[in-house]
Amino acid sequence: MTERDELERLKALDERIAKAKAALEQPKAAQDHHSMAQIGWRMVIEMVAGLGIGAAMGYGLDVLLGTMPIFLVLLTLLGFAAGVKTMLRSAREFQTGAENESSQSASAEQRDKRRGE
Repeated sequence: MTERDELERLKALDERIAKAKAALEQPKAAQDHHSMAQIGWRMVIEMVAGLGIGAAMGYGLDVLLGTMPIFLVLLTLLGFAAGVKTMLRSAREFQTGAENESSQSASAEQRDKRRGE
């Protein structure tokens, strides 16, 4: 075998190894890397949006119907409840995402340890 043939075989082997490594590594979604500040701001915005939308709808109904504080108070409270519900759903979503990510990294570490032995 010539030196050139060996180089070609090594290059082909390198390519196969790279493909195998790429297949083992799972691609991470763009939203997986949130800082805690981003998560906190998202929750604050969801809460304020619920309050704002509820208050605006309540005020609009009160002006149209001539019943000034009733709908404003009721829909502001409903907006608050909707904001809390949305905020809790987001928190649960980030929590399960973090748990999945940590379990995947732990299983990858165990797999690497087994290969090394």
